[in-house]
Amino acid sequence: MTDFRDMSRIKKFWNQTIQYVRGTRSQDLKGKSDQQEAAAVAAPLWRRKSVQIIGGAVILLTAAGLIGYQQYTQYIKANTFEFFHVSMNGQEIGTVSSTEQVDELIASKLSEVKAANPDLQMELNTGLITYESESAFKPQIDADATLSKLGSMFTSYAVGVEVKVDGKVVGVVKDQETADSILLRIQGKYAPELVAQSKNPRSVMALSYNKDGDDEKSADAAADEEVKPGRVVSEVEFVEKVDLNNTNIDPEAVEDPEQLYKRLTEGSPKPTKYVVQKGDCVGCIAHKFDISPQVIYENNPWIKDDMIRVGDELDLTAIQPEITVRTAESLVEVEAIAAPVEVQKNNTMPVGQSKVIQEGVEGSQRLTYRISKENGYVVSEELISKEVLLEPVPEIVEKGTMVVIGEGSGKFALPVTNYRITSKFGQRWGRLHKGVDFTGNKTILASDAGEIEFVGRKSGLGNTVIINHKNGYKTVYGHLSSYKVSKGDKVKKGAAIAIMGNTGNSTGTHLHFEIHKDGVAQNPLKYL
Repeated sequence: MTDFRDMSRIKKFWNQTIQYVRGTRSQDLKGKSDQQEAAAVAAPLWRRKSVQIIGGAVILLTAAGLIGYQQYTQYIKANTFEFFHVSMNGQEIGTVSSTEQVDELIASKLSEVKAANPDLQMELNTGLITYESESAFKPQIDADATLSKLGSMFTSYAVGVEVKVDGKVVGVVKDQETADSILLRIQGKYAPELVAQSKNPRSVMALSYNKDGDDEKSADAAADEEVKPGRVVSEVEFVEKVDLNNTNIDPEAVEDPEQLYKRLTEGSPKPTKYVVQKGDCVGCIAHKFDISPQVIYENNPWIKDDMIRVGDELDLTAIQPEITVRTAESLVEVEAIAAPVEVQKNNTMPVGQSKVIQEGVEGSQRLTYRISKENGYVVSEELISKEVLLEPVPEIVEKGTMVVIGEGSGKFALPVTNYRITSKFGQRWGRLHKGVDFTGNKTILASDAGEIEFVGRKSGLGNTVIINHKNGYKTVYGHLSSYKVSKGDKVKKGAAIAIMGNTGNSTGTHLHFEIHKDGVAQNPLKYL
C-alpha cells in the first residue's frame, strides 16, 4: 500500500505548486497603484523571462508528474488481482486464485476414493463450499495451504443397497443389480424355470409363470399344454416383505454377495427335541411348532404309518432361514376312471350266482391340483379341476334276484356334499397318502352299501369307520369326531355314518377317505 501513499503525495505537491504560482503572482500586484502595476507589467524583459522560465519549469515538472501518474496507474491496475475467500459450512478455510482450483481438488479426491474402491459406487462429501471475491494490489494468496486444509475436511462414502426383510436390515450390497441377483437366485432354488425366463429383475418380489414368455399364446395351444401331465411352478414369491433401499455407508460395511445369500437361505437351525404327549399326532405337533409335517418325517424316519406313542422323542430341528420362498405348483395328472358295474336282475338265476354280460373298460380323466410350498416343503394341496377325457364303459353283470343285504354295487358316491378336495392320493412327504382329503358338509355318508366292519380309533386316522362292501371293496373314513353306526350294522349307499372331525394325525377338520380293492389302496378319484 506504500505506492498508493506516494501517489497521494504527488497529487498534494502538484496542487501546492499551482497554488504557489497563483499566490506569487497575486502577491506581486497586491498594494500597488495603477501606475506601479503598469510599471510592473512593463518590467524589463529579462525579469519577465525569468518568470516565464520558472513557469516553464513548473509546467515541465507538472507534465512529468502527469506522465508518471498515468504510468503508475497502469502499474497499479496491472498488479491488482481478484481472488476468493473459501468457506466450508460457514467456516473460512483460506484463499485461492480461482474457484477452478477447488473444482480440480474435488475431482482429484473423488478419483482417489474411486481408485481405492473400484467395485463400489463412491461419493465425496464436500459439505457446503461458498466463495467471497475480493480485489487487491499484489494480494498474498496461499492456495496450497487452503486446498490442503480443505481436502483434509472431505469425507467419502459408498452408495449401496440395503436388503430389508420385514423391516429388518439383513445385509448391504454394492448395488441394485447385485441385490436383485441374490433374490432371483434364492427364488430360482425352488422355481428355476420360472426365474430363468423372467425378463425383468425388478419383478423379483412376485413372479408368475409363462412358459414361452408369449402373452398372446392361443387358447388352443394353452389347452394342449394343459392336457400333458406334469408339474409346473406357476408362481413364486417371498412370504416376508422384502425391500431394497439405496443407502450411504462405509465401504467396509458392503457385504460379499455369497455370504449374504448363505445367511438368507441357510439360517441358524437350533436343535429342538420334543417328547410325545397324550393326544399328540404328527400333524398337530407340526401345527404347534409351525413347521411342515415333512420336517418331522424327514428327521424321524422311524415313524411308520404315522404311529407315534406317548414318550417318543421327536427331532423337530428345522432350518429357519431369514427369508421364505412360497411357490404355487400346478400339478396335472391323468388318472383312470374305474368301469362302473351295472347289475341286471335275472329272476331265473339262482341267488348268489352272477354272469358278466359286458366287460367294463376304464375311462380317463385329467386332474389339476394346486400345491403350495414354502422353501420346498408342502403346505397344502387342492384339487382345482377335474375333466373327463374318456368315459368308461360299464361292466354289466347279471345276478340273481335274491337281495343280499350289505352288498355293495361297485359304484361309489362322494362321501361329502358341498365338498372341496384339499389333499390328493399319492406320495406325499416321502410316504404314500392312501386316500383323498375332503372338506365340506360335516355329515359323512356311506360311499356304497355294505357292512360296518370297524368303528374305533386307528393310529394316524383317529376316529375311524371302515365299511366292507362284500364285493372285494372296502372304504375307510378317518379323522371323525363322532359315529352314527356300530360294528356289524348294514348300511345303504348315502346313509349317514359319522361326523367330520379333527382327530388323529390332522391339522384341521376334514375327512380322510380311502378305497381298497382286494386289500390294495386305490385312488378314490378313479371311482367317485
